[in-house]
This record gives sequence, structure tokens and C-alpha cells, in this order.
Amino acid sequence: MATYFRKLQRFLHDLRVELKKVNWPTRRELSVFTGIVIVVILAIGAFFWVLDTGFTAALKLVI
Repeated sequence: MATYFRKLQRFLHDLRVELKKVNWPTRRELSVFTGIVIVVILAIGAFFWVLDTGFTAALKLVI
């Protein structure tokens, strides 16, 4: 049981060391990247909405 806690302690120590090495984005970078993701998601959603509407209209003409 003691080795389990020792392994856990070592893991948490290594985790802390590795997280210090991470290059975290600044607040500005985070907001820019978030904005880009939202715009791309909306653009793709609009594209598929137009595609779906067109296919639905074409299907109604066939039926």
C-alpha cells in the first residue's frame, strides 16, 4: 500500500513539473483562437444547412 502512495506522489510531482513546461496561451491568443473556432463552426453549419435545404428542395421536386 505504501508503494501505491509513493507512486501517486511521484506521478503528481512529475505532472506538476510537466505542466510548468507548457506554453500556455495569453488571454488575447485564447480569445482570437476561440473566435476563429466559432466562426469556422458557424460557416460549416451554414454550408451544411444550405446543402440540406437544396437537397430537400430537389427531393420534393422528384417526389
